[in-house]
Amino acid sequence: MVRYGGDMSGTGHRVPIAGLPGGGVQGSLLELLDEGVPAPGPLSPERLELTRGAWVDVQRGWLAGSQELFDRLLHEVPWRAERRQMYDRTVDVPRLLCFYAEGDALPDPALDAMRDALGEHYAAELGEPFLTAGLCLYRDGRDSVAWHGDTIGRGSTQDTMVAIVSLGSARPLLLRPRGGGEARRYSVGHGDLLVMGGSCQRTWEHAIPKSTAGTGPRISVQFRPRGVR
Repeated sequence: MVRYGGDMSGTGHRVPIAGLPGGGVQGSLLELLDEGVPAPGPLSPERLELTRGAWVDVQRGWLAGSQELFDRLLHEVPWRAERRQMYDRTVDVPRLLCFYAEGDALPDPALDAMRDALGEHYAAELGEPFLTAGLCLYRDGRDSVAWHGDTIGRGSTQDTMVAIVSLGSARPLLLRPRGGGEARRYSVGHGDLLVMGGSCQRTWEHAIPKSTAGTGPRISVQFRPRGVR
């Protein structure tokens, strides 16, 4: 069953997608490439060591055919708008969401291929597979996500990984030490991979800020292991 949102504290409803630009049986990775289906390439990310045991891996253009995948996900995923309690009022979550829990069928075979490739590459370091996929749709520069770490579940106490594949218009992903400090900026766009690892979720925070510049839609696909949200 497909679930919606990042946690169970909010309410929401499905949203039909209109007006946004957009440009079966899963086979092997080679078959996907031969058929021209969007698929990941070989993994050779560049690692940046942060502080307090945190690190970030980045690989530009990891996913081939990312525009086609963006178009498919934009129109085929059951996007959900949510409202959440913020202090004494209920506010709209400034992005659309969809969450695929462990065991849920993913909406496109390219997501299975990405999850499996990441699981194989990071198996020795992570020690477990990526099992869930969270999708966020940032419709324009007004959509955003505030400073946070993925600390619902094991991420608050244990080292883990969150792998993010970006589709669509480039948006800056910011990282800063938890408690404040200088922010690092990564502009992630079509097919780029960014993996946050080690203690990153509990010792650093990340955000996608709002933008006043003309910004097209972006889809973020986040792969996580069991018990990390």
